[in-house]
This record gives sequence, C-alpha cells and structure tokens, in this order.
Amino acid sequence: MTASPPTAKADSKPPPKSLGRGLLLIAVILALPLFAAMMAIFVPGPAVVEKIAIVPHGTHVNGIGIPLKESDAVYSTVLFRLAARLLANDALKAGEYQIAPHASMASIIIMMHDGRSVVRMFTVAEGLTSIEIAHLLEDNPVLSGEVPPPPPEGSLLPESYRYIYGDSRASIIARMQKAMQETLAGEWAHRDPGLSLKSPQEALVMASLIEKETAKKEERSRIARVFYNRLAHNMRLQSDPTVIYALNKGDGPLNRTLDRRDLAVNSPYNTYINDGLPPGPICNPGRASIEAALHPEPNDFLYFVADGNGGHVFTTNLNEHNRNVAKWDKIKAQAETTAAAPAPAAKPAAP
Repeated sequence: MTASPPTAKADSKPPPKSLGRGLLLIAVILALPLFAAMMAIFVPGPAVVEKIAIVPHGTHVNGIGIPLKESDAVYSTVLFRLAARLLANDALKAGEYQIAPHASMASIIIMMHDGRSVVRMFTVAEGLTSIEIAHLLEDNPVLSGEVPPPPPEGSLLPESYRYIYGDSRASIIARMQKAMQETLAGEWAHRDPGLSLKSPQEALVMASLIEKETAKKEERSRIARVFYNRLAHNMRLQSDPTVIYALNKGDGPLNRTLDRRDLAVNSPYNTYINDGLPPGPICNPGRASIEAALHPEPNDFLYFVADGNGGHVFTTNLNEHNRNVAKWDKIKAQAETTAAAPAPAAKPAAP
C-alpha cells in the first residue's frame, strides 16, 4: 500500500508581497538621512573666501570641527566628525591648512589626513648677527618652543628655510648650522692656493668682514684681496664694522656714525688697534662672501672708502686714499646738514 504525500501547513505560506514592499520602503526611508549626509560631505562648502585653519598638536577631531564651523568653512561639526571617521578614521594631522573657497568637507579632511600644511619660508638676510637672528625667531608666531641661546657668531648660514606650523625654533637653528658647516667645508676644499688663511674658521672671519663692508656683489672679491694685501704688508685691517661689533656685540645697529674715540675702543675685535683678523666672525656671512674670501680677485689695492653711491672707491696709495676720504666726509656732512634742516612751511591755501 503506497503512502500519500504530506500536505502543506497553512502557516508555511510565503508572506504577502505588500509586506515585503513595506519593509523595503522603511529601509529606504531610514537610509535617506545617511545618504543625504554622505552626499553633503562632497558638495561645495560654505566658505566664500579662503580660510586658514590651524590644528594644534593633540587636538581632538571635535576640536577641529568647531572653529571650522565658526569660520563658515564647513556646514556642521557633527557632519565633520562623521566624515572624519568615515574618510580618515579620525587620523587628522596637526598643522596650518589653507582652505580654498567652497572646498568640500571631504577635500578638507583628506588634506588634513595627508598633512598638506601651508609651507612657509623663514628668510635670513646676509650679514645678520646671531642675536639678530634669534630675535627674528622669537617674533615668529608660527614656530614653537623657546629660542636657544644665540649660537656662536658666524655659525648660521643666511638663506630661506622652509617650515610648517609647529616646527620648533631650535630645529631652524640646527638646520642653519648644518647648512653653514656643509657650505664652509665645501668652499674651503676648493679655495684658491696660496691664501694666508690657516683654517675654515679664519675663512669665516674673513667672509664676515667682507659681508659687512659691502652689499655689492662685484665688490666682494675685490675687498677680500684688499684685506689679504694689507695682511701681507703687515698693515692693520682697520675695518669699521669690527669697531661697531666691538661696541654693540652684534645686538642691533649702532644707529650713529663712528667717531675717533670709537676707533680706540679696547676690544680684540677692533682691527684699528689689533693686528690680523679679529678672534671671531662679526656676523653670519652668506655664500657669496664665503666664496669671495676664498677666491679673491687679483689686485694691488690697499685702501677703499665709500663713494657716496652705495659702492666704494679703491686706491693703492695713502695720499689718494686721503683725498677720497675727504670727499666722503664732505658727502656725509652735506647729508647730515640736509637731514637736520627744518622742513619748509606749508604754503597757505589759496583764497
């Protein structure tokens, strides 16, 4: 006898199609806010002008979003927090960021995740002293940390150095010192033969005198040879900048002209009363002055004095030099008289 097949139970029937459509609708409705939020991450932001955002070290993502919202760079701190979690796993790097007008939240977060900070330049002019460079570092609000004690004079290479928000002042000093060491070593290795210098340090001293004597490129190697000529003739260098350094120890300009009493100041840096080079550099010379110190031009000049036009006039004998000094003294006197003269009274207005 064959058994008949079992019959289906009433409760095993598939759910009505209307119920499935209802569940799908609910899911879509619930997903709409999340979808809208995700779309908002990629739409243009509210900023109408460029914004600068600074993210200090140790700042939480919430702490980043608040100032962005206050400066109208993003629409919502909550949305920024969500986007940072989804796109960067909250890994945003400290720094200073330049946010373009209408930058999307996604682009801001990716930029901060990659650490594409604003790159700044710390520029040091040739001839500044170590104390003056330390003052520049102190006045820079973007760098961090204390300024180290001023390093030895002449140990910093004047150049432009890249840095970003939060870099330490000490790190800039270290980079300048390394750059000077490498530059000086390279130039010393290729110096002209027969120079009377005994060491790279003496070359640095010579370069610092050249740096302070002229700002004209074409005069540097000429002045270098004048100093070598004077040393060869056992003449004192008689460089005015060494007297200024003896008076102010490199802390800012003297703000007055030298007089005869200054030339007698008792200091090892005063080349009017001491033979040879001073005991150390009187500033931080640039590459061009270091090159000039190690590659002086051939000449027989023993004297030079300012010509009143930003340069110098060079001579081989004292009589001609004295005449040039007299001309320069006359130019200075006329300039001082003009500066001291009262300004002309304003003309009365026409009736």
